[in-house]
Amino acid sequence: MAPRDIEQQTLEIISCFFEEEHALGFRDLGGCIESDGPGDDDRFDPVVIADKLRELGDDFEEKFIQPHIRRLQQAVANKAVEEFARSVDSLCAAQSAEVAPEMQLLRASMALGLYVKKTCPDLRATIQSCMAAFINTRLAGWITQQGGWDQVTMV
Repeated sequence: MAPRDIEQQTLEIISCFFEEEHALGFRDLGGCIESDGPGDDDRFDPVVIADKLRELGDDFEEKFIQPHIRRLQQAVANKAVEEFARSVDSLCAAQSAEVAPEMQLLRASMALGLYVKKTCPDLRATIQSCMAAFINTRLAGWITQQGGWDQVTMV
């Protein structure tokens, strides 16, 4: 088999690899290529090869990649919480202090959360986590001192 044939087959296999499983048009579009190796009368089927490679990748993913992905997701979440806190602090610094600093932090965090919810719905879960972490870290003591959420919302 010529290197050019391998390159073309590789492109087809990778294309199939990234398509939805078993929903591929290569078979229907005549994308099969006959191999010209000695004794190879079988037809090249990129779907079958892609499925086998996907199985190989899935096995590797479960054993090795998932722990890294979880750590990466946690790092991204931590960065999001940090950026949310910086944004709230910045919003508070830009406003005149008409209320207690804690109430100002609460107001800014709620406003920022609502804005993100409305304008970036795909970030909803992330912003919920950020808001909860921010409030629990920065305002939980103050909320307790006020007598709980019922008393804070009355202020």
